[in-house]
Amino acid sequence: MKLLTVFTPTYNRAYCLNACYQSLLRQTCKDFVWLIIDDGSTDKTRELVNSWIKENRIEINYHWQENQGMHGAHNTAYELINTELNVCIDSDDYMPEHAVEKIKMFWKRYGSDKVSGIIGLDSYTDKSIIGTDLPKGLQSSTLYDLYYKYGVTGDKKLVYRTQLTKQHPYPIFENEKYVGLAYKYYMLDMEYELLLLNEVLCCVEYLPDGSSLNMFNQYRKNPRGFAFYRKELMKLPFTSFSFKFRQAIHYVSSSLMIKNWRLLSETPGKMLTLLAIPFGIFLYFYIATKTSQPESG
Repeated sequence: MKLLTVFTPTYNRAYCLNACYQSLLRQTCKDFVWLIIDDGSTDKTRELVNSWIKENRIEINYHWQENQGMHGAHNTAYELINTELNVCIDSDDYMPEHAVEKIKMFWKRYGSDKVSGIIGLDSYTDKSIIGTDLPKGLQSSTLYDLYYKYGVTGDKKLVYRTQLTKQHPYPIFENEKYVGLAYKYYMLDMEYELLLLNEVLCCVEYLPDGSSLNMFNQYRKNPRGFAFYRKELMKLPFTSFSFKFRQAIHYVSSSLMIKNWRLLSETPGKMLTLLAIPFGIFLYFYIATKTSQPESG
């Protein structure tokens, strides 16, 4: 059995998926499976992937499902993966040619069931690091501590033990397509730390139709998913007051969007939510204004 599954959620991205495929062909270590979760594409994704499967140059598994959004595609991936490790490489991203080899060698040397996996670096396509490097001299950390204790910034690449990522599935809300992926990562933070690998594992290109560039619209269209996410983050035992307060503000805003007048009885922090109500109301109107403006052409 291969060590690593590289999984790629995709939705109508046939036009950019080839860069990811070509990068996997260039890997100096082929100890991986490429799992493509097609989240309801209506373009030529299926035909394109089938042509690559026929080439038989790397092991590819393809799964099509009705559109559920990114978190739903992740749920399916974690159900299907049977390798020890997994990493998500988005459809508009690609891996440097030594990335799989670096993951394998690092895990072989330091990996164990006492950690949840590895955290590495993302870079832009010009090879500049996104945000900051990981702290020098630090061998392991939770994801939360990296950002809120050690001051790390920017997107990072997460390589998790598959046994763990099968836990804490993302909820699916009717007519919604988004739940914050960090929900699962913070749940794992409560039990494990990640090994730090100061190497670029993924090159990122933020395309105009990428979810990271449409957060206000995501917020407006998926209020139940956001409310769930904020409530769960408010429960985390290791977070600061300011972190929990920010979650409470967003929780109030999302609750207003769905006219959930039971927000105080359902919150895990009643006093915190009471304090957050004025700020949550302001955020609600701010997002409503932002998402009601016509897009400029």
